[in-house]
Amino acid sequence: MADQPELHTCKSCGNSFTGIYCNLCGEKVILPIDRSFKIFLNNLVNAVASADNKFVRTLWLIIKKPGFISREFANGRTIKYQNLTSVFFVLNLVYFFFPVIQLFNASLNTQLATPHGRFIQPLVAMKMVKLHMNLDSFILIYNMKTVSLAKLMVMVFVVLASLPLNLLYSKRNRFFTDHVGYAVELACFNLFINTIVLTLVVRILGLGHYLDEDVLTGIFIATNLYFLIRSGINFYIEKGWRLILKSALMIFFLVAALEAYRVVLFFVTIWTM
Repeated sequence: MADQPELHTCKSCGNSFTGIYCNLCGEKVILPIDRSFKIFLNNLVNAVASADNKFVRTLWLIIKKPGFISREFANGRTIKYQNLTSVFFVLNLVYFFFPVIQLFNASLNTQLATPHGRFIQPLVAMKMVKLHMNLDSFILIYNMKTVSLAKLMVMVFVVLASLPLNLLYSKRNRFFTDHVGYAVELACFNLFINTIVLTLVVRILGLGHYLDEDVLTGIFIATNLYFLIRSGINFYIEKGWRLILKSALMIFFLVAALEAYRVVLFFVTIWTM
């Protein structure tokens, strides 16, 4: 008489089943061999290699074929790629370790140099008096505070950047969440190209003294125009003069979204000091 298959009780859902996988929830039976150090290392290497491969592939496609990853996710093809939100938070973390380029992180001097700078000067003065600080001490505390807050608030820029897309491409059968996902890809592009890569170039070549707000704005416009035109073809299936016009309009909206984001960041920083 053949041996009867061993009956297991699922640790997750309590279902009784045979084999090594629960037929209700898919939970795996942990066997003694699964607890060996060899299997542990094998699983760890596979997980890291898989994550690294997906991350690198996804980041490369964001640069090489802007909009392609957003289209794949919108169409339900996700298994080959790293989730865009995960890519965003990894790049965000790397950027804020070395926040040399003042794009999403905005020091007090950067805030004062922006178009809204003259309107916030009185608020800065009032806050300094209230906290009994001189200018140097206030700048130091403000910059430390705003860096930690900016890590969490970059998503404000993403949401603001996605809003005009709903109007410009309203006839392209995209949901609001598709536009937000596309804006996340755009933010990933900016974090990698306009902050991390640009920081490395500036550090290696010693070009820091050439970078002012006007130069950074020019770089921001040029790189984002590349992204918007390429991604407009890949994600929104737009071509010709309409694509050029909408890309130019989006540059204006992106600059406005960045300005609005910095205003929000300033007030949140001041309020929490």
